[in-house]
Amino acid sequence: MDKKQHIVAFEIGSSKIVGVIAEKSSSGIVTITHLLEQNPTNCVRYGCVQNVENIKSTITRMTKDFEERIDGRITQVYLGISGRSLHSEVSEVNRSVDPQKAITGEIIDSIIRDASRNPIKNLETIAVVPRTFYVDKNATVNPVGLYGSSVKIKVNLIVAKPQIKQNLTRVMASGPQVKEYIVTPLAVGESVLSESERLSCMLVDIGAETTTVSIYKDGSLAYLSTLPLGGRNITRDISNGLGVLEETAERVKKNINNPLEPANVDSIVIEGVAGSDAANYIDGRNREILANIKNQITLAGLTTDDIRSIVLIGGGAQLQGLPKKLDETINIPVRIGHHPQSLQIQNHDFNRPEYTQIFALVTKAANEIDPSSTCIERRSYDDGPTIHIAREQAEAEQPKTPEKPQKPKKGGFFDKLKEKFGTLLSEDDDDTENDDNK
Repeated sequence: MDKKQHIVAFEIGSSKIVGVIAEKSSSGIVTITHLLEQNPTNCVRYGCVQNVENIKSTITRMTKDFEERIDGRITQVYLGISGRSLHSEVSEVNRSVDPQKAITGEIIDSIIRDASRNPIKNLETIAVVPRTFYVDKNATVNPVGLYGSSVKIKVNLIVAKPQIKQNLTRVMASGPQVKEYIVTPLAVGESVLSESERLSCMLVDIGAETTTVSIYKDGSLAYLSTLPLGGRNITRDISNGLGVLEETAERVKKNINNPLEPANVDSIVIEGVAGSDAANYIDGRNREILANIKNQITLAGLTTDDIRSIVLIGGGAQLQGLPKKLDETINIPVRIGHHPQSLQIQNHDFNRPEYTQIFALVTKAANEIDPSSTCIERRSYDDGPTIHIAREQAEAEQPKTPEKPQKPKKGGFFDKLKEKFGTLLSEDDDDTENDDNK
């Protein structure tokens, strides 16, 4: 029997769908063993599935491909959830408690459930993230075990338009069971940020069509917002402005030097496109993206003095010179985020910045999966036929004793009668078959 736990996760993004299989050993080591990527076009917009049937077919093909590689059946998957409408809303609940009894975990869980029931118009609550606890108006990290007459809890409700989760559910309707929907930005925050960074940090994930900004204060999430801007906006600006295909614009964007410093771009021509011309479009759109990122600090009710560092991830974050430009724009130190060092990757080709999100999902799933649970059923084979064939082969190899020829017996009266009527019956059968075939 296979002793290792297997984890299967999918992340459906605007530019690609990524699936991963990982193994978790009994000692807790998580290893990425398989990774598949598909790039369906015009099926996902701003992180939300538009063409359900096409994405469903893509996930089905990827699942079958995985199953052939592992010689098993995928029964459950973890699915990342993100998208343009995903953001945080603050919810608060106050409750009076018995001052003579210590506050228990059950009381806190009950208050958090009440906070999650606060309805947000036209939005669905995907997750609840505790933010601040107060006992008799005194802030505390952990209220369990304290005494007081009142408890106040402030939480962040992670909400989105219902269509985001509904369409993901439709995509997986005929596939493996979704074991858990994991909010991708939350998983990335837990995976990429250190404990000290979560005290005062802004996490920026620049994707193809969206940019997610998460702000952490005092060890917990304080703010989350998703902007409808990303790397593809820059590519389309080049394509539309210079009259070239998007594929050409993407290659130009990635291969010119100093794309965010148009005055310093070398006089180079890539596939008929002058580097300086492309840089003007790249710099113009990038300024808009960075300005919107900076504005999220104000919308969160904070100032730049409240944030010590910025961690930058995502495929769009690989634009040359972007970390430096973000640092200059917001005046906060910037570093590029990576997946946890504890995660083992068998194929080094998978160790790429654009897979940070899916690796974060796997890490989150590995931390939550029950020790007796797994996402894969290995195929089992019955050894019976193999033993049976071996026995027949052994018998065939044994020398056989020649049989003595037997003298034919003379048929009696009843034998001759049986033979005669049997022949007649056989002829009638042949006629019946011929009649049927006419």
